[in-house]
Amino acid sequence: MLTLALTSGCATMPQPRNLAGAQYQPTQHVQAAPDADRCKAPALPAALGPLSAEPAETLAAYPDILGPGDRLRVDVSGDRDVLSHDYVISANGSLTINGSVTISAAGRSSASVAQELRERLVAAGLIRDIANNLRLVPTERAGVAVSVEGAVFEPGVIVAGDRSNEVRATTVANPALGDFNNGRSLATAIRAAGGLRPDAALDAVYLVRGDRYARIDLSPVLGGVEGSDGSGGLPVDPQLARGDRIIVPSAGCFQTRLVRPSPVTAPGIRVYMSNLSRPAASNASSAIGRDSTSLPYGTRFLQGLISANCVGGSAMNAGRSAVLISHNPLNGHSVVIARKVEALVRDADRDEVDPYLMPGDAIACYDSTAMTFVDAVGVVGNLLGPAVLVKSLKP
Repeated sequence: MLTLALTSGCATMPQPRNLAGAQYQPTQHVQAAPDADRCKAPALPAALGPLSAEPAETLAAYPDILGPGDRLRVDVSGDRDVLSHDYVISANGSLTINGSVTISAAGRSSASVAQELRERLVAAGLIRDIANNLRLVPTERAGVAVSVEGAVFEPGVIVAGDRSNEVRATTVANPALGDFNNGRSLATAIRAAGGLRPDAALDAVYLVRGDRYARIDLSPVLGGVEGSDGSGGLPVDPQLARGDRIIVPSAGCFQTRLVRPSPVTAPGIRVYMSNLSRPAASNASSAIGRDSTSLPYGTRFLQGLISANCVGGSAMNAGRSAVLISHNPLNGHSVVIARKVEALVRDADRDEVDPYLMPGDAIACYDSTAMTFVDAVGVVGNLLGPAVLVKSLKP
């Protein structure tokens, strides 16, 4: 009777309760509904109302904008190591030549800076007024601080195109006239902010610069993927300037086509795992380490359970259950989903109830009913064993 009492409540793991609207993936529901009808075209962000719109191609065609940390080479005809040197734009955006002439350089093209610099040096009597006697060429493009907000996993201020000390040392040791920092692009900045969330409006990403903005369609990055608009080729990917603002609106729905590695989504995710079920007694003996918890973006719940060593084993422990702990990025509610592991393995409709894993999700495995019964019997044995021993020792 004691054994039955201990195991009667363990035959089926209770379904976790969630707040209304917490589940946002169709696969998080036991009976999933198509999500296409819930997608909507996002409205123009209110912050863009007073600004001027221009085509994305126009903004992308602008000359590269200088910023703090950029290294410039100034060459003056007939000058030897007096004015002709490598210079770095300071943190406040100014450029000082030989300690005598200072101009504002950040936020401007190298051509306009070269023109003003020549005029200032001529006015100061440091160079002669001869055509083409001064050349200014960027030799190293530093990273730029930009803001990324909206439907990305890690919104905030990021430094796009920041280079390591080793790369910078190599650039300085091997100077070249001209430099291209491919990390200062729109797509790279979005990935640095965690990548697009599955609810992002891929065709309505806004780049704001000063009093202008451009709407950029990033759909071509998914060309040939089922569910995309079919457009291929390369999207418009402007070079960024310090102070740029990237706004990614939400379409209000979960789009499975965005749950895959791409130039604008996360290449991989980190998932927390716990497998304390038998026959494994700890995460260490389950071989759960850094490699097993770092998964490609687009991994599903069942694949994560295999990585956690929660699938397979003896028939006695095959009927495990597992939970997925996630959160809804649209409203911030936490979501806990329970599934029978063997049902995910054997049922033909597994794709309809097998959620995608998101960054920061957690997986936990629970023992089967059979193993729970074995443990309960062990508890009863531990309780009754001393009493039986004492009774047997009585004369």
